[in-house]
Amino acid sequence: MPEPGNGEETLGAIDRAATISEVAALAGVSPGTASKALNGRGALRPETRRRVQEAAEQLGFVANAAARSLQAGRTYTVGMITTDSIGRFSIPLLIGAEDALGAGQVSVFLCDARDDPIREQYYLRTLLGRQVDGIIVTGRRTQARPPIGVGLPVPVVYAFISSTDPADCSVVPDEADGARRAIEHLLAVGRRRIAHVTGPEHHHSATVRAAAALRTLAAAGLEPAANVLFGEWSEAWGRQAAGILLSTGAEVDAVFCGSDQIARGLAEALQEAGRAVPRDVALVGFDNWDVMVDGSRPALTSIDMDLEGIGRTAAELLLTAINGEPAHGRHALPGRLIPRASTAVNPF
Repeated sequence: MPEPGNGEETLGAIDRAATISEVAALAGVSPGTASKALNGRGALRPETRRRVQEAAEQLGFVANAAARSLQAGRTYTVGMITTDSIGRFSIPLLIGAEDALGAGQVSVFLCDARDDPIREQYYLRTLLGRQVDGIIVTGRRTQARPPIGVGLPVPVVYAFISSTDPADCSVVPDEADGARRAIEHLLAVGRRRIAHVTGPEHHHSATVRAAAALRTLAAAGLEPAANVLFGEWSEAWGRQAAGILLSTGAEVDAVFCGSDQIARGLAEALQEAGRAVPRDVALVGFDNWDVMVDGSRPALTSIDMDLEGIGRTAAELLLTAINGEPAHGRHALPGRLIPRASTAVNPF
């Protein structure tokens, strides 16, 4: 027989689920406040929400999702439809979205449409059939796309990409602002003969970044050191572009590249030709892709679009829309410049 106070009593305590009232009592708040904190609702102070969440964790409280759904008319699930099969952009966006949705205990269904309109519509119907509370649409390009549907029964927010319908809510990176930051950084470290190498001329991101770079140079009273070179989003194009710049004899002391892949290829080719980076030519990339910026020699200064921040903002706006307060229009979020050795002022 077990001793009193051991085994049987402890087992009984573990088997009984904690209640919202017990969580509220431990946190020192009312049951209503505890419910709002755990469901991500209400205008609560961050410390109050944190105290309730800590109390819930301490007691092992698990919200009854089915009961909450019946009570609120919600499933506490959202869908994310992406065309970014490799996850280069969609995974950071998903992480940011889950950070924002986690406070409200909302689950995310990720669906890869693989650039297939038929598959995309299939996933849309599937998510609506599951009665998700809302949908986030994303992809690997920032160019605007047609709405995923018209007259849908749930709110939709576009993240990284945007909708061609101005009434839709879209959260996008401010690529023009990123290009401006790149050029201003090169000017700040003393470079004046700046060239720009980027992706395909028909690509939205390439044209937006190039136009902003040229505007920033013009505002400083400067012309580009060479004509803008449009090509591919690849290291191979970066190496080829370096050869073009060197063959023209253009006096270039810095290059702003439209992507980190281009910058890495360009850095390799320049150094193979005897041009030291950054002593002779400083380099700035775009995307802050860790595989590229850390693998580049020297480490690459780059523009970070804050994909996780875009995901968080999109999810927050989706929650606001679910609660009856949609935010229409295009919301552009600024990125940030991450300085590294490729633009060091005194490299040697």
